[in-house]
Amino acid sequence: MNKITELFKIQYPIIQGGMIWNSGYKLASAVSNAGGLGLIGAGSMYPEVLREHIQKCKKATSKPFGVNVPMLYPNIEEIMKIIVEEGVKIVFTSAGNPKTWTSFLKENGITVVHVVSSSVFALKAQDAGVDAIVAEGFEAGGHNGIEETTTLTLIPMVKEKISIPLIAAGGIATGRGMLAVMTLGADGVQVGSRFAASEESSSHANFKETILNVNEGGTQLTLKELAPVRLIKNKFYHDVQNLYEKGPTKEELITLLGRARAKRGMFEGDLIEGELEIGQIAGIIKDIKPAAQIIEEMILDFEEARIEVNNFQF
Repeated sequence: MNKITELFKIQYPIIQGGMIWNSGYKLASAVSNAGGLGLIGAGSMYPEVLREHIQKCKKATSKPFGVNVPMLYPNIEEIMKIIVEEGVKIVFTSAGNPKTWTSFLKENGITVVHVVSSSVFALKAQDAGVDAIVAEGFEAGGHNGIEETTTLTLIPMVKEKISIPLIAAGGIATGRGMLAVMTLGADGVQVGSRFAASEESSSHANFKETILNVNEGGTQLTLKELAPVRLIKNKFYHDVQNLYEKGPTKEELITLLGRARAKRGMFEGDLIEGELEIGQIAGIIKDIKPAAQIIEEMILDFEEARIEVNNFQF
């Protein structure tokens, strides 16, 4: 056992990212049943929908699972109440100040992990009392840090600053990527994009197929004035870039974004006007597989790479 498998009582130090419109109970339970830690993504769920997914996840797996909660969620108090009422034991928080909810969660016997994009925020999260840190590099999909620090740069920087367990995220979809970040000091990995292209992901089939067609350079971080997000370059993305050429105000960007743009793209499958969030690593994802097979292949790849490294000579 390492620090992450011991902390969460799981077989492999692989956490499935709590991605909006991708991470329902089917994916979370499948990852947990396969030996990783599955996370339900609360960011795209109304409170009672989240309760339903938690209850279904408890029926689908007897193994540990958690909930990812963006703390900017408008119904955050109700979300936290449901998490406690339903007996969830692991919560990953993001997009907010960890001091706000960490004490409350820990008082209710919940293991708390916070997602950061810099060593400065990692220290603040550790000081707030979280049990572990996810350090997410700029390669990651979805909403991202404004610093644009890559994962291979971020992990050793954060490792140097904190004493609690460290989980690497951003640009990790293979066992070799897992070995790379663990060599740099991570105790485990959080994987998003690879699980977005899984059979159990709750996203639309159109979005999953689009992931398979992303090539190198096919995504871009944008909308920093609102909340930085990495998008596939579809029509909506190009509309954003065309607006930038005119020097838009923040209000003009908000108007273009509108409401439910991410749901429209990832959940409803509108590949033209929808917001399609995915990481740079999508460029090497070429098939849709069951979550259990993804984990199995990652572990095999990890072990093969470790042997190759051990046999390497200058």
